[in-house]
Amino acid sequence: MAWIVLVISGLLETVWAIALDRSAGFTKPLPTTVFAVALLLSMLGLGYSLRTIPVGTGYAVWVGIGAVGTAVIGMTLLGESTSLPRILCLLLVVAGVAGLKYVH
Repeated sequence: MAWIVLVISGLLETVWAIALDRSAGFTKPLPTTVFAVALLLSMLGLGYSLRTIPVGTGYAVWVGIGAVGTAVIGMTLLGESTSLPRILCLLLVVAGVAGLKYVH
């Protein structure tokens, strides 16, 4: 159960990162609210997960999911660069996160 919550929390990190960008410095109410709620839920889920998952593994997985998710959304929906080196680097992050899960 902790791993499922951790993955969901990582996905929520992507949500709050994108909402933070869209909030225009917290001047737009809807993205600001989405940011705050997603951030709170993401942190609560991370905290819950760290009850049973070691902090080094849990935090790295959480950050990895959030970073890759945010970069993928940026590339697919926000017009950011999709260069081959960038994609390969993201695949390395995914491999690292998967590796941490399996050596846990």
